[in-house]
Amino acid sequence: MQTRAAIFKEVQTAMVELFELEAEQVTEQALLYQDLDLDSIDAVDLVVRLQNLTGKKIQPEEFKAVRTVGDVVDAVEALLR
Repeated sequence: MQTRAAIFKEVQTAMVELFELEAEQVTEQALLYQDLDLDSIDAVDLVVRLQNLTGKKIQPEEFKAVRTVGDVVDAVEALLR
């Protein structure tokens, strides 16, 4: 099982690559839509990337409550359990 820190690093790397963000912007407290300026299409791209990382299908409703990068890490952590 991956540690939370390792999962965060994977999520951070994915967001930097996908959305041309600076790594320093991608903190656990960063709000996806307000702070990082992501939109719903970006969220779909992120889900696809996370599915590839985890090898698991992510249901859209699992991501409805996601607001921060930390929430994304929590969702991935739950998938990997």
